Amino acid sequence: MLVQDGLPTPARYHAMAVIILGIALSVLDGTIVNLALPGIARDLQASASQAVWVVNAYQVATLGLLLPCATLGDLIGYRRVYLGGLVLFTAASLVCALSNSLPMLAGARAIQGLGAAGIMSVNSALLRLIYPRRLLGRGVAINSLVVATAAVAGPSIAAGILSVASWPWLFVFNLPLGVAVLWLGLRALPQNAVAAPAGVRLSWLDVLLNALMFSLVVLGVDALGAHGGSSATPASLGTGVALLAGGLLVGLVYIRRQWTQPLPLFPLDLLRIPVFALSMCSSVGAFAAQMLAYIALPFLLLDSYGRTPLQAGLLITAWPLAIVVVAPIVGRLIGRYPDGLLGGIGMAIMAIGLALMAALPAQPDNAAIAWRMVLCGIGFGMFQSPNNHTIVTTAPAHRSGGASGMLGTARLTGQTLGAVLLSIIFSIENAHNGRGPVIALALAACFAAVAGAFSSLRVGRAPATA
Repeated sequence: MLVQDGLPTPARYHAMAVIILGIALSVLDGTIVNLALPGIARDLQASASQAVWVVNAYQVATLGLLLPCATLGDLIGYRRVYLGGLVLFTAASLVCALSNSLPMLAGARAIQGLGAAGIMSVNSALLRLIYPRRLLGRGVAINSLVVATAAVAGPSIAAGILSVASWPWLFVFNLPLGVAVLWLGLRALPQNAVAAPAGVRLSWLDVLLNALMFSLVVLGVDALGAHGGSSATPASLGTGVALLAGGLLVGLVYIRRQWTQPLPLFPLDLLRIPVFALSMCSSVGAFAAQMLAYIALPFLLLDSYGRTPLQAGLLITAWPLAIVVVAPIVGRLIGRYPDGLLGGIGMAIMAIGLALMAALPAQPDNAAIAWRMVLCGIGFGMFQSPNNHTIVTTAPAHRSGGASGMLGTARLTGQTLGAVLLSIIFSIENAHNGRGPVIALALAACFAAVAGAFSSLRVGRAPATA
């Protein structure tokens, strides 16, 4: 069914159930496997470094194909791309569960990542079809809530499954849910009128360049020690620099090609819209701040403050839990107050929380740490939904797919920037001596403040285009 301004109430609930379950599956699968890596390495007779490709294959495939899938949604319809992604994701989950070698498992995870890219790339574009314009803020807030909840629940669900079953059951877990979501999606998801320029097709060369650019960047960051930096060796540093340089070179060629395309894969046409560009800059800064903090905090809590892994995990969980609480509240404020104002206030709160975290005394109690975590979570929760709402609604309706894909791209760019900067900090300052994490948190506060400034610049500018 084609829709003009959202779905009626019963149909809207059914469509949102598909969106919620689909995005939850794709987010969960990005984190649920981490705890199982030692068991996978043991059962498939692989080294720990080889087993990491079970995670990398999924991440690289998802991020490398996010924008192509978003553009494909603009060309053939968001519903078809979403359901196609679900089919691939579910089928690949079965192959993952049946894998008896590491190459087979890594290949299936890459196909899973392609399916996740199909789901994530048009997720926000479908929200624009499901909700009337006046209620779209609530839909975006619900989406942010689901993402935050799934991110929190991933390790816990993995731990619960692994306590009673082996690692293949992590993928079996996806099968009944995937089939159920597909069944409901075929009946509930709306169709959009395709309004792409006549004769425009997806360029496979651009798809290749896009995937290569993001893959090289992600792998370069991983080689630089994106997950801690302290484990990086001269060889990994050299490899990381080479991969990053290659990614940037490919990116230059790719972006130059995009300037001449009528429907660019990398939506440079949307970046010409000032409000959209400012929102993207805000998003990059916010996710860079979040990544810097998320990686630095375990080192600070475990090494400097002597917390146990369980205590550190519970304290860090206060951050995403605050997002879960704040997101629905902020969703109701969208439309009543400017998105730029809400986002600017949110980033200011997050910057204050990060600065206070960096300024903690030598022996803080758990309450002092927890309320600072909550402050950071409140700030990010206030920022995320209004900023995503601006990104989704500012683009013309026929470019909703490109705008939706840029949400993931902004997240990737920010997280990559944060990881690279943290690697540099930890290569200069030992990650375990307390100074490195404090510097990282202070830098994160600066990024949050810059993101808030970009967000505030949107206030008073032209409203979203139809």
